[in-house]
Amino acid sequence: MAGGRIVVGVDGSEPSLKALKWAAAQAALTGGPLQAVISWDYPAVWASVMPGVPLQYDPEQLAKQILDQALDVTLTPEEASAATRTVVGANATQALIDAADGASLLVVGDRGYSGFKAAVLGSVSAHVTQHAPCPVVVVRGEVRS
Repeated sequence: MAGGRIVVGVDGSEPSLKALKWAAAQAALTGGPLQAVISWDYPAVWASVMPGVPLQYDPEQLAKQILDQALDVTLTPEEASAATRTVVGANATQALIDAADGASLLVVGDRGYSGFKAAVLGSVSAHVTQHAPCPVVVVRGEVRS
């Protein structure tokens, strides 16, 4: 794993920011490059589900902004500028599994901004731990009592 690429899933949630920070520290320890991945996806019935959404709404641009902001506020300027930023139009699980192909490590937070879909389909972290082509680290949040 020394020097291998580390992929981290980022969606702007607090758990994903913790995963990003952990992944950057691991990349610094191993000397490997860091690749931060965010995905965007919307249902096929987008127009009927979300009436009133402006035609100029660009989910890809919004995802890019979220990723840029996450790296800029979470990492040092040197870490942020060295990281590869990847924006993918796909569901989060598939985007991360695909990005992890050939990587040494995939890092995700234990929860994200997936809401109802996660309750129905299961969490991204659970899916990637079962299907990723490389080792996976799930960065856990605070213990709640």
